[in-house]
Amino acid sequence: MRRLFGSVRARATVAATLVVAVALLAAGTAVLLSLRSNLIGEAGTRAERSARAVASELAAGTPYKDLSGLDGDDGPVQVVDEDGRLVAATEDLERISGTGITDVTPAPSATERNEDREDREDREDLEDRGDGGSDDSDSSDEGGDGDDDDHRERLEPGEIAPETDFTNGSATLDGDTEDYRFAEVEVETKDRGRLTVHAGAALSAERSAVNTALTGMLIGFPVLLAVVAGVTWLVTGRALRPVEGIRREMAAITASEDLARRVPEPATHDEIARLARTTNETLAALEASVERQRRFVADASHELRSPIASLRTQLEVAAAHPELLDLDGAVHDTVRLQQLAADLLLLARLDAGEKPAGTPVDLAALAREESAGRTGVAVDAEPVEVAGSRGQLGRLLANLLDNAQRHARETVTVTVRREGGRAVLGVADDGEGVPEADRERIFERFVRLDAARSRDDGGAGLGLAIARDVAVRHGGTLTVGDAPAGGALFELRLPVVGDDRRDN
Repeated sequence: MRRLFGSVRARATVAATLVVAVALLAAGTAVLLSLRSNLIGEAGTRAERSARAVASELAAGTPYKDLSGLDGDDGPVQVVDEDGRLVAATEDLERISGTGITDVTPAPSATERNEDREDREDREDLEDRGDGGSDDSDSSDEGGDGDDDDHRERLEPGEIAPETDFTNGSATLDGDTEDYRFAEVEVETKDRGRLTVHAGAALSAERSAVNTALTGMLIGFPVLLAVVAGVTWLVTGRALRPVEGIRREMAAITASEDLARRVPEPATHDEIARLARTTNETLAALEASVERQRRFVADASHELRSPIASLRTQLEVAAAHPELLDLDGAVHDTVRLQQLAADLLLLARLDAGEKPAGTPVDLAALAREESAGRTGVAVDAEPVEVAGSRGQLGRLLANLLDNAQRHARETVTVTVRREGGRAVLGVADDGEGVPEADRERIFERFVRLDAARSRDDGGAGLGLAIARDVAVRHGGTLTVGDAPAGGALFELRLPVVGDDRRDN
């Protein structure tokens, strides 16, 4: 299990599936709630329509027994008078809840009283008598205006209240029990006072639709998640296929140690293609570094072979013929061998990334010190301090002076000056100079220009390479150009101690 989820492909698939699952859950919940709300609203509309149809018949004076909404086709209906008594109800209504009136059978006394009132022959006499008491009635109405207005809207006879109240409940009709959405509408009648109509619309369609949608989601969502997981798995595998190719090729390169091989680069322009290109660039740099090390070892072996062979020959001759011993030549070869070993050791330390010391070094004093005792060397220097290793900087200057004296006709000039936040040390000679095409090549290791250098003149082609490496390790640069006298001018530029702001 740990190995499975250690795969980027598996983690991407699980993450995508979880995200889609959360989105589907949220969307499904929203759909179900919206569907339920819409269907309940639709049921409420049907219930209100039924209630207002019954209220219209009541406002028109239709007797209770002739109300068309009591047949139960559109749902249960209850008609309640001002005293809260059930005066009419749907046929076959066995049980009801949610309307506030649990009675299912109209009160006989109330029904008979209202029907008798409709058939009373002396109605006009009663109205005439009511004229005399109209003041009392009006005063009573006026006195009760506050309570009536506070609790319900005043309606004229035959008028239906515009407001509708809704509740949820259940009812049993002819043995069938269902949930209903009830609408409550008030109507003011001419002869029966204020009546309240409760009409219900079945919620079975809403429940059925919600259950159908829920069932569809419970079946469809897992299938959709499986499709998402499968597609993500395939797409991720296809996207990561080049990475696997890169991994296999890198494993083969590691096993074969063949740095000339390269990983395949996809024809795309995405991150994986850039990874492949960067990997190939790294392999190329590594191959060049290894090749440079191999050449270095081969050149070092070649350079060491010559003085060692010469020294061995002299010692063998001296052993056989002591009178023929060339002591000066033996000492010269030994010194040359010692210098070469020292150069190789310094290069090894520089390649290992050894950081120079950060002690202040006065370049002017160093230039005078290294130039002392050298023939034809002139110094023009102003005091400038840099941070670094005095020994390595002295070696750099000594190598530049050795090179300049080897190629100068008469004079070598050493200058030290300050330019902004940089110290500039120049070594110029009046020789033939360095051709522009060779001005970078001379800083490579074991490189000699055929026209100017030979092994017999001294030097193994490491002096300038060491000088540049020391300059780079000290945060500076070493370049070669044309000297004013026509020869070569080597310029070393290093940061001045405590004055980095002048570089900006």
